[in-house]
Amino acid sequence: MDQGQCESAVKNCDRPGTARVGLAIALLALASAGCNSGGQGLRAAPTRTAASLPAVETVSVVSRSLSTKAQLPGEILPYEVVGIFPKVTGFVKWMGVDRGSHVANGQLLAMLDAPELVSQKFAAQANLQSAESRVNEAQAKLIADKATYARLQTAARTPGVISEDELETAEKNADADLARVNALRNTVEADKATLNSIQQMEGYLRITAPFEGIITERSVHPGALVGPAGGPNQVPMLRLEQLVHLRLVIDVPEAYVAGVREGTKVKFTVPSFPDREFAGSVARIANSLEAKTRTMPVELDVANPDRTLAPGMFPTVSLPVERPGPTLQVPISAVARTMESEFVVRVRDGRTEWVSVKTGLQSGNLIEVFGGLREGDEVALRGSDELPPNSAVVAKAVPLPN
Repeated sequence: MDQGQCESAVKNCDRPGTARVGLAIALLALASAGCNSGGQGLRAAPTRTAASLPAVETVSVVSRSLSTKAQLPGEILPYEVVGIFPKVTGFVKWMGVDRGSHVANGQLLAMLDAPELVSQKFAAQANLQSAESRVNEAQAKLIADKATYARLQTAARTPGVISEDELETAEKNADADLARVNALRNTVEADKATLNSIQQMEGYLRITAPFEGIITERSVHPGALVGPAGGPNQVPMLRLEQLVHLRLVIDVPEAYVAGVREGTKVKFTVPSFPDREFAGSVARIANSLEAKTRTMPVELDVANPDRTLAPGMFPTVSLPVERPGPTLQVPISAVARTMESEFVVRVRDGRTEWVSVKTGLQSGNLIEVFGGLREGDEVALRGSDELPPNSAVVAKAVPLPN
């Protein structure tokens, strides 16, 4: 009823006549209700229908075995490397190799000259010869004294021919000769040991390769005085590296450590050959994290028969990572993040709820989640803090993204 109709009904109520009293009262009540309602009449309280609720795309939480690849930097090192120092002090007499020389195991690399070592050898030889001569003399005297003692023993069988003192003196002379021979023999053995030691040191004047490899550094030339390692400023004569067999060292982040297995085949590339792919196998795992970087060193064995790769290269390694068992996974877009936490929006019975999670490794479009979820739970495909907890929504299930 509009405003004009309300006013007309009120005026009709003022007309005389009892017959119209009931009608007037009814019209007055109706007019009053119509006027108070702003001309709209009586209305029911509003209610929300399912069509008016927001629709949310949801996906199911899945349990899968994770198999992914981590792209990590690495460093190529020689499998064996050694700085070659001489074992004795001497002058470089001859150098048979230079930087880049390919040497075999045991090959002669350099020769030294040590004049004082030669003089020590001659002195040791002279001492040995003198000691052996004295031994021969002492043995001759021992034989003679033994023979004298034997004759005196025979003569002593005849009473009164040999006195007891003469027989005892002959026995003591023979014993003394035997002791002197033994002492001189010990001296000979000592002199032989000294000579052998000097000859062994003389052998150290020949510098040989401890293994097959490439000479990568040379720091001395003929005439230079060299000596054993020990000084703070000493540098090796040569540096030898094995290049047909290499080590590739990777610092694996803590998140990937549990998924690394010995024997795993690993592929990598190097900037020098961007169109080629190389391979190695996991051979050694440190099993201890570096405190500063929170990474674990992992070594790969790499065969390099044609010496294409070189120590010092920094490859990009595609490291396969596998979990020991299946884990719960959701699309990456399902994980929402705030300043305080990470969460997914679970939809249950038409209501939303936030479930705090910790994320793990990523595999394609899926990511591991650890928390209060179960396999088969429905979560919002696009997690957001714009979906507050306990909101009424309509879930629309969609397949997992590829």
